[in-house]
Amino acid sequence: MPAGESGPGTGTLPRATAAGDAASGTLPSRRPGRRLPWRTALAILGGLALVLAFPGHDLPALAFLGPALLSIAVRGEQARSGLWLGLVFGLAFFVPLLSWTGIYVGPFPWLALAVFEALNIGLLGAALAATSRLPLWPLWGAALWVADEALRGRFPLGGFPWGRLGFSQTEGPLLSLAAYGGVPLVSFTVALMGTLLAAAVPALLRAWRSGDRDRPEGERGPALRAAALAVAAVLAVPVVGAAAGLPLAGSSLTDGGPTSTVALIQGNVPRAGLDFNAQRRAVLDNHVEQTLQLADDVAAGRQAQPDVVLWPENSSDIDPYTNADAASRIQQAADAIAAPILVGAVVEGPGRFVSNTAIVWEPGSGPGDTYVKRHPVPLAEYVPARSFFRFFSEKVDLVRRDFTKGTEVGVLDVGGIRLGDLICFEVVYDGLVRDVVDGGAGMIVVQTNNATFGYTDESAQQLAMSRLRAVEFGRTVAVVATSGISAVVAPDGTVVRQSELFTPDVFVEEIAQRDDVTIAQRLGAAPEWVLTALGLGALLVVVRSWLLRRRGTAA
Repeated sequence: MPAGESGPGTGTLPRATAAGDAASGTLPSRRPGRRLPWRTALAILGGLALVLAFPGHDLPALAFLGPALLSIAVRGEQARSGLWLGLVFGLAFFVPLLSWTGIYVGPFPWLALAVFEALNIGLLGAALAATSRLPLWPLWGAALWVADEALRGRFPLGGFPWGRLGFSQTEGPLLSLAAYGGVPLVSFTVALMGTLLAAAVPALLRAWRSGDRDRPEGERGPALRAAALAVAAVLAVPVVGAAAGLPLAGSSLTDGGPTSTVALIQGNVPRAGLDFNAQRRAVLDNHVEQTLQLADDVAAGRQAQPDVVLWPENSSDIDPYTNADAASRIQQAADAIAAPILVGAVVEGPGRFVSNTAIVWEPGSGPGDTYVKRHPVPLAEYVPARSFFRFFSEKVDLVRRDFTKGTEVGVLDVGGIRLGDLICFEVVYDGLVRDVVDGGAGMIVVQTNNATFGYTDESAQQLAMSRLRAVEFGRTVAVVATSGISAVVAPDGTVVRQSELFTPDVFVEEIAQRDDVTIAQRLGAAPEWVLTALGLGALLVVVRSWLLRRRGTAA
């Protein structure tokens, strides 16, 4: 029997009357062999609609269409059909979303990552199909979206949680929900809107059909009520999100605590591309010169004297501990600006490794406290099983030396400010961000180098994550990049200052060092675990029912 076909033992419910359909949520019967093509087309449309919600297209209101169309596509199907539909949805979503990963290294790494991420959505599609016959299935489906994001955010090799539904919501009423349950709650809400819409569509169709004069009046009422309830449920979700935003702080950088003057330096690179490291002296000089110019502006009264100066990741790819010339240039900048500089450096060791390190460089005394990146990127900053991955692409040898993993949380005392430092992609991982705020950070700093991704949407996508983090923890987030986008994000997610790509820039802002605690911070990972358990619990109910049927058949 073809995948998803009705019949004994498949678990597909028989067709009921229009009133029965409205009450139970079952779908009408369909002709065999004619379902999968249009369902595949729906899944592809859903993936493409979800891409449009992310930075680069900036249509966040379309995000719920992704879960909606995938839910409609898999509804009533068997798990193996759901696996296929989830896979094609994932490919339609991740291939364009992650296109920046192949801008300089060719299509293989890009497509390999997109396929792997799509396989996770394939598992989600199978789970959505399996649970689609349960009562209250929109709720279980939304929880399964969170479970899928939790899985691919952790496995394998620490995971890669790019493209989470919540990261699309940088505008609109749902952004504020991050302060109450973090990114998982925002993702759940987007998914719930989609699954409720998926439930509303057949209800509306049944209501429309029940309006036929030949239909008995008794069949029209329940269908109309079901349709009205489904539509009301969809509309209620963003209203709740809007109400949740009322207690949030405004867009002011100076409210909520004692203020400090923070300078961000975007020195720029000579040119974009993978030869960034070959330009390392020029990149260091660019950041030194921009800092010296800022010192001149401070002396002339054109800028305020900063308490701390932030440089980006890779601002000194020459190890200043072993290269006296590099150390001298950084010291020159720190002495001129009369403030400590947070330098992003590549440092030799330990052993055969190198370290992606943030160094607090003090005027007069030189290097002090450090933070080593805790989550280096696999196949970009280190290569596990190098000989295995070389079989697929020799591009892995562009990573000549593996970066080590840091062990300490990135909380640094710099110029009287307690900074929570994250390096590049670390901002995407919930636990790493939570650690620095729990460690007492009054503001969050994201040091990043996006020069290797050229003029793509990667920088804007990463900035969107910083905006969610600002709301989640009620902290100002300073994003400082070598070549852009650098930005200052207020605690309500508003972008106060923003640079252009591949343009030198300097921001000087008075920023409050906040110590308030959001509900999301208090709850920690609990919302994600509860929602994941909810989705997996529904899946276990289906598996148990299937096993009991198998036993009954065998008996």
